[in-house]
Amino acid sequence: MPSMSVRIPENIEQQLNQLAESTGRTKSWITNQAIKDYLERELWQISEIQKALNEADSGQFATTGQVKSTFSKWGVDED
Repeated sequence: MPSMSVRIPENIEQQLNQLAESTGRTKSWITNQAIKDYLERELWQISEIQKALNEADSGQFATTGQVKSTFSKWGVDED
């Protein structure tokens, strides 16, 4: 498995140590999990933004009625 070195602020290291001790996990496991979760979230967001841009570029927009219906469902008065 590849490895890398990362410089982190002292307070982050303290939090990481505390979490590792309280959960019985290694700092490496917690760090890998945090990176994995971050990458999944960010890549999902970028993918969704790209899909929305493609829809907009092809002229796929919600109708005024659909927007009003959604706002109404959320209890938002658009006036």
